[in-house]
Amino acid sequence: MIITKPLSIKQPEAADLIREMRAHVGLTQEQLALHLGVTYSTMNRWENQRGKPSPLAVQKIEAMLEQIGDRGRELLNNPLLSL
Repeated sequence: MIITKPLSIKQPEAADLIREMRAHVGLTQEQLALHLGVTYSTMNRWENQRGKPSPLAVQKIEAMLEQIGDRGRELLNNPLLSL
């Protein structure tokens, strides 16, 4: 059994990561918020560095990055993120 440590996103890296991921998949803040199960205002706060994703949201973001493919893995392996 392999146990992996959850992704830990630091602020302001979270804002950059979320913004870049959202732009890569072509979603609006509202669409990504719906996909992650949060409100538009929550997504807006994350992207404007006024808030940080919850651990559950981070798990969903990580899963979405893995589904994106090579670019998602590149973003996920960003040295500014601590694994």
